[in-house]
Amino acid sequence: MKHIFLKTALAALLMGGVATSCINDLNISSIDPQSSSSYGDMELLAKIYSTLGLTGQKGPAGSGDISSDEGESGFYRTTFNLQELCTDECLWAWQTDPDIPQITNIDWTASSVRVQWAFQRLAFDVTLCNFYLTNTEDKAEDPDYKLYRAEVRFLRALHMWYFLDLWGKAPFKTTYDIYELPVEKAGKELYDWIDKELTEIEPDLAEVGAFNNSSNFGRADKGAAYMLHARLALNSAVYTKGAVKDYQKAIDYCDLLDGKYELSKTEKNGYTGYEQVFMADNDQNQQAMKEIILPIRQDGVKTRNYGGSTYLVCGTRVAGMPRMGTTNGWSCIFARAAMVQKFFSNLEDVPMLPADVEIPTKGLDTDEQIDAFDAEYGIRTEDMIKAAGDDRALLYSGVGGGRRKIQTDAISGFTDGLVIVKWQNYRSDGKPVSHATYPDTDIPLFRLAEAYLTRAEAIFRQGGDATGDINELRKRANCTRKVQTVTEQELIDEWAREFYLEGRRRSDLVRFGMFTTNKYLWDWKGGAMNGTSVASYYNKYPIPVSDINNNRNMSQNEGYK
Repeated sequence: MKHIFLKTALAALLMGGVATSCINDLNISSIDPQSSSSYGDMELLAKIYSTLGLTGQKGPAGSGDISSDEGESGFYRTTFNLQELCTDECLWAWQTDPDIPQITNIDWTASSVRVQWAFQRLAFDVTLCNFYLTNTEDKAEDPDYKLYRAEVRFLRALHMWYFLDLWGKAPFKTTYDIYELPVEKAGKELYDWIDKELTEIEPDLAEVGAFNNSSNFGRADKGAAYMLHARLALNSAVYTKGAVKDYQKAIDYCDLLDGKYELSKTEKNGYTGYEQVFMADNDQNQQAMKEIILPIRQDGVKTRNYGGSTYLVCGTRVAGMPRMGTTNGWSCIFARAAMVQKFFSNLEDVPMLPADVEIPTKGLDTDEQIDAFDAEYGIRTEDMIKAAGDDRALLYSGVGGGRRKIQTDAISGFTDGLVIVKWQNYRSDGKPVSHATYPDTDIPLFRLAEAYLTRAEAIFRQGGDATGDINELRKRANCTRKVQTVTEQELIDEWAREFYLEGRRRSDLVRFGMFTTNKYLWDWKGGAMNGTSVASYYNKYPIPVSDINNNRNMSQNEGYK
């Protein structure tokens, strides 16, 4: 394999090469803290991929890429928070944490630190991509580098998609030049660029499914590009203000994935096919791997951090729960009542401990003891699944960690809602995991189920019959209710049932015109217990004040000061 050695001084990268205008707000560490003024291009390529799942050089903390609370600075955690915490799917228990009430209530401003963290992370990652592409330009026709460069261009396009989806615009730059400020590219112009970029690189990427194996799992091939292209096209009317409606393109790209991947369907050691996609051995379990198109790699030893799947597992657990899968339950993220209603239209049907039954003060010290008590009252997760008639109802209403509510009139703690146990640090084969605290669970950034629902929705929006793809997913989930007639509400609810807590919900609600309007209300939307509409400008996040101040090319989104 051919390599080059990049001879650019790290001082330039540290001082001014960020693809955002918030240069003064970033403290960017070197690619390799042991290096002096140069490093290998393959190290940089690895760093670019690693930014999807890591926050810095050491892990879990101590040498972060970005100046802030390092645990809060990762790609997945920052984007997840902006896509999930403001929606009908979940709540953050600790409303005294910085900027959490504003995110919860859809009441953020241009000074929001969580918006800034996400903006900076995306910009930092784009800078690394531009740095690599600029310094390998002379190798662009080399077969090895043609592939590597296509992968990096894909990752850059992915980050540009996040900019487009969250802010409707991006600080745009495709070369590494410390003297040039990014320009603003927004709306249809940015949509067209991502569309064109993906079209150009797709022939140069490895074939669909080429990296769906133990040696290359986590690299982007044509399958990942096709899925991003389909996602982009499905949202085309939002991104272009109705100028483009590329629903047929979304269908066509989903069709290209047919026969290349498979839904995880077969039960294994008591774990359903759906569960296995979110377990610690989803990078070794062949049927789970066959569903995952592009994962963010996570490992309890090699990739310790406080974002990624550590965030997903620890954040949804509390001490005292059975089978936590971690020794560090943060007791942060729990289900909103609206999400529970996706599986139980009548909340009175949810398996809960009767109000007149006291929780024993002794005898609930082990998983087995808690299970026995929960089983007596039918409040285990397996009872929840049976009552919902859907394998995807991975919720826990048992007494481990305290008595729970379904909904709350004041957000005061973790037991104000049901526990979401979708993300697990357990292996389907029963073998031990790498670490008791940090999960091995890879994050499926793209998986085949998205192609099913993307195609279903695109067909629906063109007036066709979308029941087939939806029922395939329900069949996999052993869902007792098959859809006969697809409605808009049925579709948006199915997106939640299949993809809750996977970092995409806000995008779906915006596309359906439900995020800010009174077309659909949920608990604590707009800060009201029963929900209320908010101003339409909240469909986009504000450009951080620091970026506006430091880049004359960037303008603020409408509605924000």
